[in-house]
Formats: sequence, structure tokens, C-alpha cells
Amino acid sequence: MARPRWARGPHVATPTPGPRARRIIARDKKVISPSYTRAEPIVGEEGYGCYVRDVDGNVFLDLSSGMFVLNYGYSHPRLIRAVELQARKLTHFAGTDFYHEPQVELAERLAKITPGNFSKRVYFGNSGAEAVEAAFKCARWHTRRPRMISYTGAFHGRTFGAMSLSSTSVVHHRYFAPLVPGVSFMPFPYCYHCLFGQEYPGCDFLCFEFIREYLRKVVPPEEIAAVITEPIQGSSGYIIPPPEYYPMLKELCEEHGWLFIADEVQTGLGRSGKMFAMEHWGVTPDIICVAKALAGGMAPIGAIIASTKIMNWGPGSHASTFGGNVIACAVALEGLNILEKQKLVRRAAELGKLALKRLEELAGESRLIGEVRGKGLLLGVEFVKDKRTKKQAVKERDAVVGEALKLGIIVFRGGRSVIRIAPPLIISEREFELGLDLFERAVREVERRC
Repeated sequence: MARPRWARGPHVATPTPGPRARRIIARDKKVISPSYTRAEPIVGEEGYGCYVRDVDGNVFLDLSSGMFVLNYGYSHPRLIRAVELQARKLTHFAGTDFYHEPQVELAERLAKITPGNFSKRVYFGNSGAEAVEAAFKCARWHTRRPRMISYTGAFHGRTFGAMSLSSTSVVHHRYFAPLVPGVSFMPFPYCYHCLFGQEYPGCDFLCFEFIREYLRKVVPPEEIAAVITEPIQGSSGYIIPPPEYYPMLKELCEEHGWLFIADEVQTGLGRSGKMFAMEHWGVTPDIICVAKALAGGMAPIGAIIASTKIMNWGPGSHASTFGGNVIACAVALEGLNILEKQKLVRRAAELGKLALKRLEELAGESRLIGEVRGKGLLLGVEFVKDKRTKKQAVKERDAVVGEALKLGIIVFRGGRSVIRIAPPLIISEREFELGLDLFERAVREVERRC
């Protein structure tokens, strides 16, 4: 598939949304569930590489990877070819009741690339939320313990188990009670907005000591099955814990016989500059959840990978009709080939360092940017009204997102006042520099108006 002529740079010819987009959005509002969150009025029609074209001919450079799914970009020719080849042979054969080789091969590949030098097993579902549900159930089944520890600011999905482990917003919980019981939330080490009013590194890790105090006074540690965490919190704005935190947490898990579950749905498969983000801390999780980028946006798929010892549940304990669909597995395998042969993990690390340096320079000159953080192509820019008080600038952040759209780039909100920048891993340095140029223009324009 040749690169379309339009996919050579951002181009905004009409206001967003344009006339065709407005008509489609009006139809959408009559028939689509209002529970969806649509912050930007873009009606996509065609995509290629890092670009997406809307129904009115506007072309956007997507620095959000289609909501962090398109590590290999839009319409990657090799992924399309993998779908075509598999669809001609077999489109569905329930892997929970029968067998097919792509599912076995993908499980072998995932077991090989995930941290840990031990035998592993893989369970396949259809999404990140389903992966978290599977991890939740597997942890309870294996340990025979009823309780879980999660974190403030965590987002693990919207099904009942995943929602019960999440705490980014009360909107996700309102009117859905009772949730799955037995979940305790600990303060995530968000050093820029420390809940204990401390400054790292002279903080004595009060956020971690809180867990120990909680175990002494509230929850018996022998009743806890697992801790679940996003290595880098995604929806809350790419929050990165200090380097000592996860090794300390892993040690606590081993002390009490808890499982350590890493939700790598957004951070995994190279995006952070490591194959899996938890590798930045040298910690080997007991269960890893993957989804989003696994099939490059071509098919729904999610998975958990755990040691053979831990994934010891019996037949019928958990299953999925479409989990590990043969087309999804075939395209996921080709995606892993692209990831490895094009050395995209190393590329994410290198481009991320360049981008982080540039964004830090912008932050030093801007009165609206309080902090810039990131690993690889997971970059968070937090907007504040005052750098001293760190009061979060929600309206200003939203204005930057809108201004960026006018300039032809898509960025994604996070937390209360964060913009997340996470382009496809295949983005060229020139394209990324262009995107950052336009982002800087958007920030400066909003700052000029404030």
C-alpha cells in the first residue's frame, strides 16, 4: 500500500468539525450511547502512518496513537496483509474449545518477551478491561485470598472487576454500587502533588509507609491476594513513581505472599522505551496485562501472562468465545515482527529522550507548564496556573488541546490538567519535530491569550 498523497503533513482547511462531520455527529447523538466520552469533534475517514484524515478533508498528525493503540501507525501495510492472509484461511475457531496455531504461536512469543526466566502461560481475552478481569480472577483463584490492593488515580477499565480496581474519577463509579468488594486503595506516589505535602527525595516515602500502617490497622495482610498497578499511571497523566518505589513494593509482596500484577495495557510493547515498562525498575511482575497495541488496532485482543505455577486454574474457571481470535492472533504476531525487526523499542527510547529535553526547555520558558515527565513515547505535560502553588490549570490545558487541533495535531487529555503525547512508534524524527513545533505554537498562543 503506497502512502496516500494527503498523508504528508497536517492540513486543516475547514473548522473542526466541518459540515460533513457536523451532520454525522448529529446522527450519532440520536443513536449512540451518551456514555461515550468524545472530547474532540473529529470524524475520521482514512488513516495512514501517523496521519488521519477526517470526512471534510482535514489531515491531522496524531500524537495520541488513536488512544494509545496504534504503535505501528494507521493502516500498516504488513498488518493489513496479515489480516487478508488469515481471513482467506480461517476467520474464527473458538480457541477456548478447540485449537489453532496462531494462538499457540502468539502465546509462545508473549511468554518469551515478558520479564521472568520461568515457564509461563497466557490467557487471551478481547480488551484491556478483560485482561484486568482475568488477572483479578486468577489472583483470587491461585491464592484463595479475597482482597486486592490498588492505587488512587488508577484506571484499569470499566467492567465491574476492572472498575472496582480503578479510582481516577467518581464518574466511573456513580450509581454502579455495590462494586466488587475487598479492594483497598493506597496513595500512588505522585511526587509533583504529594498527598502528604512532602518533597522527594527527602520524604521518607510516607506514601509507602501508609501501606504498612494500613496493614497494621485495617486489612490483615494474609487476606490480600495481589497488588495491581500501572507501572506509569496513564489516565491520570503519565505519573511516574520514584525509582525506589516498585522494588520496595515487590519486596512487600514477597514478604506477605501477594502477587504483583502489572497493568501494561497502555505502557507495554515498547512504548516506554522498554518492551514492558516495569523493566525500568528491574521488577518482575507475577501477572502482566496487555492489550491496546497488541494487534495494532486491527482487531480486539487482550491477554495476561503469568507463571505456570500461578496460572493453575482448572478448565472452565475462565474463558472467552472470541478471546484469542485467529485473525487477532495473526495480526498481533506480525505486529511483534515489526516491533522487533524495526527496533521500535529502542526507537521509542531515543525519540522520547529528545522530546523530553525539548518539552523541558519549553516548560522552563512557559508560565503555564508546571512539570514535564515521561519515559519513551509516554510524555506528560502538566499545566498549572501558578508554578509555586501548582494549582492545576484545567481550562488552559483544554484550550491548548483545542488550539493544537486547529494547527493539525491530536493530543490527549489526562488527569485534571495534563496533556499526554504518545505518537506511533513508527513516527519519523522529522514528523515528531513538526508535531512538537505545532504543540509549542499552541501552548504559546494560549499563554498569549491568558
